Amino acid sequence: MADVAEAAEAVDARPEAVFTERPRLVEGVRAYGLIASMWLRSTMTYRASFVMTTFGNFAATFFDFVAIMLMFAHVDELGGYSLPEIALLYGASGTAFGLADLVLGSMDRLGRRVRDGTLDTLLVRPVPVLAQVAADRFALRRLGRITQGLLVLGYALVTLDIAWTPMRVAVVPLMLLSGAAIFGAVFVGGAAFQFFAQDAAEVQSSFTYGGNTLLQYPPTVFAKDLVRGVTFVVPLAFVNWLPALYVLGRPYPLGLPEWVAFLPPVVAGVCWVLAGAAWRAGLRSYRSTGN
Repeated sequence: MADVAEAAEAVDARPEAVFTERPRLVEGVRAYGLIASMWLRSTMTYRASFVMTTFGNFAATFFDFVAIMLMFAHVDELGGYSLPEIALLYGASGTAFGLADLVLGSMDRLGRRVRDGTLDTLLVRPVPVLAQVAADRFALRRLGRITQGLLVLGYALVTLDIAWTPMRVAVVPLMLLSGAAIFGAVFVGGAAFQFFAQDAAEVQSSFTYGGNTLLQYPPTVFAKDLVRGVTFVVPLAFVNWLPALYVLGRPYPLGLPEWVAFLPPVVAGVCWVLAGAAWRAGLRSYRSTGN
């Protein structure tokens, strides 16, 4: 099986050997679309089940915000933030994470494939492995999380008294798209780690699902060392904290300058470069389960 992995590595390293007609990125996107559409057709075969699971996904995530509202039944502020301000943080983080989870949420299954050897079947196909793993069991029911996040975000934007400027308006969609890209890079980087750890889905979830939960609350309720960690080490603060604080006109944590609110696209690009390097290193190290 090591020969299979080495052959797949050679194909992965020399895309021109297989993908002579299309650039590798285009081929990967196309393959992802075909695999996702296959799972989508399978899902739509049982539409009632799809509606119920989507609603269940919506309801399960909505209870997180219900818990926050119950807190505000007893207090007026949390860490110096009002309920609508926390709703802005919650909605932005939830929407960004929901988008990443919809597109790349299946990456956390990679460890299982590494352990049982089923990753070998993906390695010998003339399609980028990343596209196959990401699109595997594409779950449209995850739209429930995105819908819930958008509803909370809409509530916050309508309720808050924000002095809107063109720059603040532009930051909102920038925050959502860049945040989704940052979470997506974390999904890929966590999956790459599973090549070495093999049983680290929980570790990956601590940065993806755990990171989303962390960002639902204002940075003022956390220790400064934790805020530094999610700003300079795993830059989840760029998902919503820094751009949202610019929209709210609030001071940034750690005394950062105002222009960092516009860095999420740059941070997302750097994260993807690092995640891509980690993915290639993990794929090169894979030697199957033995024989």
